[in-house]
Amino acid sequence: MKKTAHIAQSFFCPKIYLLLLVFKFSMEVNKKRGYLIQWLIGVGDLIILNLLFFLVYSGLGSFYTNALTPNLKEIILLLNFCYFFALYFVPIQLHLSVVFIDKIVQRAILLITFFIFLFATCLIFLNVGDALATFLIVYYAVLVVIFALWRVMVRVILKIYRKKGYNFKKVIIIGAGKNGMELYRVMKDEMTYGFIVMGFFDDNIVLKDVLPNYLGNTDEVSNYVLSNDIDEIYCTLPGTQDEKILKLLNFSEKNMIRFYIVPEFYRNVKKSLVMEMMVSIPLLSVRREPLQSAYNRALKRGFDIVFSLFVLLTIYPILYVVLGILIKMTSSGPILFKQKRTGIYGHEFTCYKFRTMKVNTTADVKQAAKDDPRKTRLGNFLRKTNLDEFPQFVNVLIGDMSVVGPRPHMLKHTEQYSALIDRYMVRHLVKPGVTGWAQVTGYRGETKTLEQMEGRVKRDVWYIENWSFFLDLKIIIVTVLNMFKGERNAY
Repeated sequence: MKKTAHIAQSFFCPKIYLLLLVFKFSMEVNKKRGYLIQWLIGVGDLIILNLLFFLVYSGLGSFYTNALTPNLKEIILLLNFCYFFALYFVPIQLHLSVVFIDKIVQRAILLITFFIFLFATCLIFLNVGDALATFLIVYYAVLVVIFALWRVMVRVILKIYRKKGYNFKKVIIIGAGKNGMELYRVMKDEMTYGFIVMGFFDDNIVLKDVLPNYLGNTDEVSNYVLSNDIDEIYCTLPGTQDEKILKLLNFSEKNMIRFYIVPEFYRNVKKSLVMEMMVSIPLLSVRREPLQSAYNRALKRGFDIVFSLFVLLTIYPILYVVLGILIKMTSSGPILFKQKRTGIYGHEFTCYKFRTMKVNTTADVKQAAKDDPRKTRLGNFLRKTNLDEFPQFVNVLIGDMSVVGPRPHMLKHTEQYSALIDRYMVRHLVKPGVTGWAQVTGYRGETKTLEQMEGRVKRDVWYIENWSFFLDLKIIIVTVLNMFKGERNAY
C-alpha cells in the first residue's frame, strides 16, 4: 500500500503543479484561449483517470490486482496512451460556444467506454487480462460516473467564467437586417456563449441612430478588424450583395479570421440545416437525420430485438395470463385489441394492445377521452400505467415498431392531421415507438385541439432530428418511472 501511495504521489504532484501553472497562465491570456482550455481539460482528464486507477487498485484485494503489480509502471503508461488514442476519436468539445449538458454526459460515457475497451484489449495482449475482469468492471463503473460529473463541472465553471467576461471572442456583424438583429440578441442575451459583439457594419446610413452600436459601412470593415483584433466575422448580407460578401470572405481568409454567413432565407426557414456536398456543389438539407446512418439504424434495431425479446420472454407471459383473465372477467371480447395504424413511410400495420374498452364500432375513428364510457374500469388502470402497450413489443420484434419513436396514430388521424399540419407526415420517416419523446414531455393522451397535436408533432420531429442511443435510454427510463407514479394525461 505504501509503495502504491508513493507511486501515486510521485506521479501526480508534478501534474498538479503543472495544472496550477496552466490555470494561472490561462487566466492572464485573453485571446485564443480555446486551445489552453482544451489542454487544461485534458490534464484534468488524465489526473482523474490515473487517480481512480490507483484508488481502485488500492481498494480491491490483491486477488484482483496481483496480475498488475509486476508491470505496474508499464500499465500506467499504457493507460495514458489509451486515453490519448480514444481522445482522437472522441475529441474534447467542452470549450465550444454551445454544448448541451446531455451531450456532454453522452460524449463522456462514449469516451470512457472506448478507452476501457482499448485498455482491456491491450492488457489481454500483455497476458494480464484474464484475471482482471472484476478490476476493469469496477474501474469502468467508477470512472463513468466520476468522469461524467467532472466534464459537467468543467462546463459549468467555464460558463460562469465566460459570464464574468473572460474567454470571449470579439465579433462583428455585417448587415443589420432581421437576421443580423436576431443574431445580435442571441449573442448578447447569453453571455455564457463567450461572444462580445463589438457592433454592426451596414451600408444603410439611416440605421446609424437605431442600431445598438453602428461601426460604419462595409468598406470600413477591414481597417476596423485589423486595428481591433477581431476574432470572428458574421455576415448577414442578402445574396444579392454577393460581390461584397466575396470581398469580405477573401479578406478574412487572408488575415486568418473565421468568417460565418447567415443565409438570407433563414428569415423564413428557421431550422437547423445540414450541408452536404455533391462533388463541389453544396447541398442544404432541411433537417439532420441521425437514423439515416446505417450504423445508427443497426444499433437501434439491435437494441429493439434484444429489449423486446427480454420483455416478451420474461414480463409479457405473466402479464398476458394475469391481465387476460381480468379482461375476460370484466368485459366480453378478446384479450388483445388490434387496430390498423400508420407506420414508417406511411405504410399500414396491425398494432396490438391489451383491450381497455368494451367492443365498439367507433374504435377506429374516435379517440379515447377522459371520461369515455367505452372504457372499462380495468382499462383505466391499464392506460394509466402503460400496461396496455406491452403487446406492442411483438410489433417491435417483427419490425413494425421500435421501442422508442413517435407514437403510431390511427389511420383516420393520419388522414385528418396530415391535411392540417404541414410537418405531420415527417414523423413517419422513422418507425413508430411504444413510447416517445412527445409522451415523456407532456403530450400523452387525448389531443383535444389542433395546437396540442402540433405540439406533439413538433416534439416527434425534434426526436427524429436529434436521435441518439442515449436519448432512447433516457426516454425509456422516464417512461418506466411514469408507469409507477401514473400519468395524469393517460386516458
